[in-house]
Amino acid sequence: MLHLLGVNLPDKKIVSVALTYFYGIGPRTASSICNRLAIYRQCKLQDLSETQLNELSEVLSKMTLEADLKREVRENIFRLRNMGTYIGRRHWHGQPVHGQNTRTNAKTARRLNSFTFRRRHH
Repeated sequence: MLHLLGVNLPDKKIVSVALTYFYGIGPRTASSICNRLAIYRQCKLQDLSETQLNELSEVLSKMTLEADLKREVRENIFRLRNMGTYIGRRHWHGQPVHGQNTRTNAKTARRLNSFTFRRRHH
């Protein structure tokens, strides 16, 4: 296991897949990072040299990831709620935010826009 910026990454994974272990990096961003650092597609984490690992950690340290990104998203939602916008009210009531149906299948929205979050900040 490689410990990089507070996240444990498995050695035997392909680099672009292992980068998705970071909160805030998806497959597209991971592949663009690999392209920028000239890491070939099927390269595994254990095959990277020290210089490549240093370059990778340097690129990742410039990005907003993990706890910083989660805090930023939480602050944005809190700001929308305080302004009283439509989206903020939808978050507050645990309803879907992006125009989904509410008659059925709103379980994910109820989980993500959870009641416990409202209780703590009420």
